[in-house]
Amino acid sequence: MKIIVIGCGSTGKSLIENLVNEGHDVALIDKDPVFLDEAANAFDVLGVCGIGTDCEVLDEAGVSHADLVISVTGSDELNMLACYIAKTLGAKNTVARIRDREYNDKSLGFVQQQLQLSMAINPELSAAYSISKILKFPSAVNVDTFTSHKFEIVEIILKEGSPLIGTMILDLRKHSTANFLICAVMRNDSVIIPDGRFVFEDGDRIAVIASPAELNKISRVLGLLHRRTKDVMILGAGRIAYYLSRMLLASGSKVTVVDKNQVRCSSFSENVQGATVICGDGANQDMLLEEGLEQTDAFVSLTGHDENNILISYFASSQGVPKVVSKVNRPEFLPIASKLGIDTVISPIQIITDEIVRYVRALQNSLGSNVEKLYKIMDGMAEALEFNVSTDFKWLNTPLKDIRFKSNILIAGIIRNQKVIVPNGEDVITSGDKVIVIAAGHRLLDLSDIIA
Repeated sequence: MKIIVIGCGSTGKSLIENLVNEGHDVALIDKDPVFLDEAANAFDVLGVCGIGTDCEVLDEAGVSHADLVISVTGSDELNMLACYIAKTLGAKNTVARIRDREYNDKSLGFVQQQLQLSMAINPELSAAYSISKILKFPSAVNVDTFTSHKFEIVEIILKEGSPLIGTMILDLRKHSTANFLICAVMRNDSVIIPDGRFVFEDGDRIAVIASPAELNKISRVLGLLHRRTKDVMILGAGRIAYYLSRMLLASGSKVTVVDKNQVRCSSFSENVQGATVICGDGANQDMLLEEGLEQTDAFVSLTGHDENNILISYFASSQGVPKVVSKVNRPEFLPIASKLGIDTVISPIQIITDEIVRYVRALQNSLGSNVEKLYKIMDGMAEALEFNVSTDFKWLNTPLKDIRFKSNILIAGIIRNQKVIVPNGEDVITSGDKVIVIAAGHRLLDLSDIIA
């Protein structure tokens, strides 16, 4: 596909890298020649210097033949206008990053319709939603939801003392009536799609898929606490904190927000009724302790500095806070966070990149089995995809045991007429099903791509 990305900040670079890796023809537009040359050379893409609202610049980038234009500059208004102009010049689809909460709270649907946007993305809102899901499972490091909450994939790290260590998957299933599937395991930086003879070891990161009700049944065995966090402390009064606080308050949680900027604190107090706002330096450990850090159920660090988030999250963990979440956008910092024992890391940039990659794959599909959802799991080393099954799928009504799948591919779930099926070898795929596939080391565009 021919794709134009406007803006080569952190989000733009992440998008370009992923889209190039997906095999697309990518062009980049940015008004800063230094940033532009750096990104264009790094990813070997066409770079055009200029503003994304300039018709001549768009024309030079090939907008009339573009399948998709994505605008992720620092200005919502520029992003919207650039997409509108690109659409009038012939671009088939447009995606704009719109972050201002005034648009997202009041008029996003209207703006999207009037500007003919194919998609509007808000990294902060998406990040807040991801964090809110994780806080429902304090023992999990990641939670992804499929098909109106019919299925959930929960990732857990097995630590010393876990009842699963030394247990074979077959034995685990024998001792539980719950309907679940261990769909992936990450061990020593590699991902395994396990069979029934797989034995768990200390430090394994496992992904479990089941309906929410079935997860409740097996939560004790998995060491998975499923309870509402009643008291949450958030560091940083930015956009993510705004959305997250509203979600938590709506669910009945107590929220305390700490920020050292007096203006942000005042604005936050006015716009988020019910949250306790503390104006102070979150790097001051004594201040955090005085404000009740040790008594909180969860601590979420959302400052604009990855280094601060990691260090303050480490301190919160050392004080016995049951659940700690840290915002880290720079991938080179992820190993540091892991070594410090910070298991749950959120990257708004990666969340939005995954969202757009999923959308791009859906645009590509021509065989009828569309990618409905796509999540990167196991620290990005595997994918969980949800497909719609059409009448064109050649292996309809064939028992799964009789289908030869590619290696490291697993059919993890089937939704049929609102019924949740954790499949075994006797189950079949029928037209109209939604199918969840786990894939490690594969790029799937269509459900047929899983067949060897």
